[in-house]
Amino acid sequence: MNLPGSNSDFHTEASLSETPSSHLFFLETGNITRVSEFLLLGLSEEPELQPLILGLFLSMYLITVLGNLLIILAVSSDPHLHTPMYFFLSNLSFVDICFTSTTIPKMLVNIQTQSKGITYESCITQMYLFTVFGTLDVFLLTVMAYDRFVAICHPLHYMVIMHPQLCGLLVLVSWIMCVLNSLLHSLMVVSLSFCTDLEIPHYFCELNQMIQLACSDNFLNNLVMYLAAVLVGGGSLAGILYSYFKIVSSIRAMSSSQGKYKAFSTCASHLSVVSSFYRTSLGVYLSSAVTHSSQSSAAASVMYTVVTPMLNPFIYSLRNKDIKGALKRFFGMTDLKRTLMLRLKKCP
Repeated sequence: MNLPGSNSDFHTEASLSETPSSHLFFLETGNITRVSEFLLLGLSEEPELQPLILGLFLSMYLITVLGNLLIILAVSSDPHLHTPMYFFLSNLSFVDICFTSTTIPKMLVNIQTQSKGITYESCITQMYLFTVFGTLDVFLLTVMAYDRFVAICHPLHYMVIMHPQLCGLLVLVSWIMCVLNSLLHSLMVVSLSFCTDLEIPHYFCELNQMIQLACSDNFLNNLVMYLAAVLVGGGSLAGILYSYFKIVSSIRAMSSSQGKYKAFSTCASHLSVVSSFYRTSLGVYLSSAVTHSSQSSAAASVMYTVVTPMLNPFIYSLRNKDIKGALKRFFGMTDLKRTLMLRLKKCP
């Protein structure tokens, strides 16, 4: 009689080199059996919906990348935008590009090749990068709220407080904290063992899905995950709310209506992005906790993983005259250079 967890069980499981029905593979190293592939079920398993999903997500991904690249080009090419606010905005655009690039390309490839598989190493890497860039979004939105707080509540000391060294340090610290946070979660997931049920009801390897999929004790993983979510998400939200509480107090104290409008207009875009990100992300996790439906959670997560990064450039460009002016000057300079080059070529 074999006891559960004995070596004979491992050898029995490892002898199943491939299960034809689900194409799940296992590798054996000593007394440890490790899975080598997961299956991403995606948003839908209906064959007729796959071309529609492919076209829709490809379009959204291209719009996201192009829109955020334009923000980065506008900020980097216009000296008038070399300020702390636009420095943080360009960093947010870069992070949004990376955020969507960790999940959407793999999803598109799987749909195109009609494959659901993702290797163990690729899944852990995807989960790590997704956590890094998702957390960076939260930190940068918090830093941008602090920047607006200093600009409106301490306008005379703004350039003294928000000097380039502090801006660079804030971004660097955000990167370090996000990398360490994601590394902790990834190392804890690597220590988990997985059984034969390796189907992930999502279109990417999400941290929560990976933890729930494990057949070993995941209590510590859940504890660390929720604790980090409270500290990072709750702490950042508290910082943003405090900043805007002070901002609203300062705006109300202004005597000039024009000054009030100008102060509010500098915060409108950031407020829109913050509310969109937190509303969709909190909605996803609260709804999943109530309904316990992984497929509905995967569909709802599209809002903060794809839609919000895609809308950010539109929010900032449509409500910001500086960005629109920089883009017009950038494309105007490009057209001028092209015209000059053509004329030079025509000259004998």
